[in-house]
Amino acid sequence: MAKRKSMSSKMAQRKKPASKLDTAFCCPFCNHPGSVSCTIDLKLYVATAVCYGCQEFYHTTAHHLTEPVGIYHDWIDACEMANQGIKLQARQRRVGCDDDDSDA
Repeated sequence: MAKRKSMSSKMAQRKKPASKLDTAFCCPFCNHPGSVSCTIDLKLYVATAVCYGCQEFYHTTAHHLTEPVGIYHDWIDACEMANQGIKLQARQRRVGCDDDDSDA
């Protein structure tokens, strides 16, 4: 005699719903948790991230695939690029100052 198959094998496995992405973020300037909110205006193709603690903001272009997480990470990347640019300019000024002193 053969065994009967259990009912659990016939029932379809339920898929877990995908976790939702955050919409409130930590500010890169004042470090207040949850103070940055992102808004997307698809009529004007503008995305904005605003910190309600220190009033800092960031604007970028938006399209139909833009998400708040993407706007926030673009802001973080822009901050890092600006900081690297300041470091490079400071190094160039130091080299330039040394050359200016030797010419005088």
